Amino acid sequence: MKINEKMFKMYDIRGVYPKDLNKKVAYKIGRAYAELIKSEINPAHGGNGVKKLDIKIAVGYDMRGSSIELLESLIEGITDEGLDVVDIGLVSAPTFYYAVAKYNYDGGVMITASHNPKEYNGFKMTRAKAVPVSGEKGIFKIRDMIAKDKLKDSKVKKGKVSKKQGVLEEQVQEELKYIDIKKIKPLKIVADTANGMGAQYLDELFKYLPCKLIKMYFDLDGSFPNHEADPLKDETLDDLKKKVLKEKADLGIATDGDGDRVFFVTDKGKTLYQPITRGLMAQSFLKDSPGAVVAYDIRPGKITRDMIVEAGGKPLVTKVGHSLIKEKVIETGAIFAGESSGHFFVKVPYGVYETPMIVILKLLEIISEANKPLSEIIKPYEKYFASGEINSVVEDVNAKLKEIEEKYKDGKINKLDGISVEFNDFWFNVRPSNTEPKLRLNLEAVSKDIMQQKRDEILKLIRG
Repeated sequence: MKINEKMFKMYDIRGVYPKDLNKKVAYKIGRAYAELIKSEINPAHGGNGVKKLDIKIAVGYDMRGSSIELLESLIEGITDEGLDVVDIGLVSAPTFYYAVAKYNYDGGVMITASHNPKEYNGFKMTRAKAVPVSGEKGIFKIRDMIAKDKLKDSKVKKGKVSKKQGVLEEQVQEELKYIDIKKIKPLKIVADTANGMGAQYLDELFKYLPCKLIKMYFDLDGSFPNHEADPLKDETLDDLKKKVLKEKADLGIATDGDGDRVFFVTDKGKTLYQPITRGLMAQSFLKDSPGAVVAYDIRPGKITRDMIVEAGGKPLVTKVGHSLIKEKVIETGAIFAGESSGHFFVKVPYGVYETPMIVILKLLEIISEANKPLSEIIKPYEKYFASGEINSVVEDVNAKLKEIEEKYKDGKINKLDGISVEFNDFWFNVRPSNTEPKLRLNLEAVSKDIMQQKRDEILKLIRG
C-alpha cells in the first residue's frame, strides 16, 4: 500500500487529513498495530508471553473534526485481527494513558495530533501499562507492515467492542490523593487550554479545589480558533499573561492540544522556566522519597540539577523525547521526570505517563504552603540565562557536530544526545532533529552577556 512514510515518527504517527491519513490508512494502522501487539504477547505470533486469548485494547480520541471517522476505521482494523476494543471516548492523552495502565489493558491507541495545526491528525500508541510504542520499538515496524503489504487477510474471529465510561472522574479522584486539599488556599487561577483537551480535566479537577478558575478558550474545537495549541511557543501564552495580570491572579496554566503538556505563568505575567518547574516538583516529591532518582532531559536546565541535589535527590539526565524519558523512568525507578517541552511524569502505582494534574496540584500546594507569590518563591532559582531552543538547517549534520566537538574540546563533553559541552560559565547542547536536516541549540550561562556571546558564537559555527 502506498503511504506517506514520513508520517511514522519517533514517538507517534502524524499526517494531514485526508491526504495522508484517511479511513483506509487508519484501518491498516489498526491491523498492523494489532499484529504488533499479538506478536509481542502470544507465542503463536512469535511473542514470548503466555498465550492470551482475550487481548483488550483501549481506544480514545481528541476533539479534531476527523477523529471519530479515523477512530471507527481504527477499531475495524483492530477487531478484524481478533482483538477486543474498549472505547473510552473523548479524552485527553493523560486520561487515555491512565485508562490503559489502571485497567490493565494490553495496549492502547489514541487518535490525536497533539499540538499540530487543524489539518493534521494522528495516533499515539502504547503497550500494557501505557508503555509507549516508539520508533524503532514498534512504529517503524507498523509502517513497514503497511508499506510492504505484509498484512494478509485475517482468518481469526472478529474482536468485540465495548465502552468504558467514568474514566476521567476516577482519574481525578486518584490524583487528588497526591496533595492535602485542606492545605490549598483560595487562589485565583487563569487557565488557557487553546480549545484543546486540557479543558476537560481542568473542569473536573477544579470542582474539588477551593480556587477560583477563570477559563480561557475552554470550548473543545479542533480548528483552534484562538491560537495554536502549543504552549512551548511563548507567543501562544500572550493572552494568558495579559489575563493573569488583569485579574491579578496567582497563577496561569496553559495546556496543549491533547492536554499532555503543561506550562505555567507567574503572578507577574512571566513564563515559569520549565527547569524551575521541574526543580520545584522534584523537591516536593523528594520530601516523601528522600534520596530518590529524578530524571530530566539533556537540554540545558542546570537549575533542575541544583534543586535536586539541594533536596538530597539523585539527578539522572536522559535523551530528549517523552517516550525515551518514560522508558528511563521505568528502567531506573525514578519517582519523577520532567522534559523541557512540558511533559511531566510521576511514577504512579500502575504505570509511568504524563500527569499534568498532579503537577498542577503540587504547584498549588507549593504556593499555598509558602504563603507568598510564585514570583517570590522562584527568585532564588532565577540565576542562569537561557538561549531557548534555536533551530538551524545544515547540509551535513554529522560534520557540524564534529566541528563543534573539535572547537570546544576543552570542555566537559557528553554525547548522550547530540553533543553537550560544559564549561564553568556556560554550557550547551546541540542535537539533530529526528526528521529534518536541522541542528537544535540550547545554551545557558551565568550571565546574560555570556549567554548572548556564546549563543552567537556557536550559531555562527553551525550556520557557517
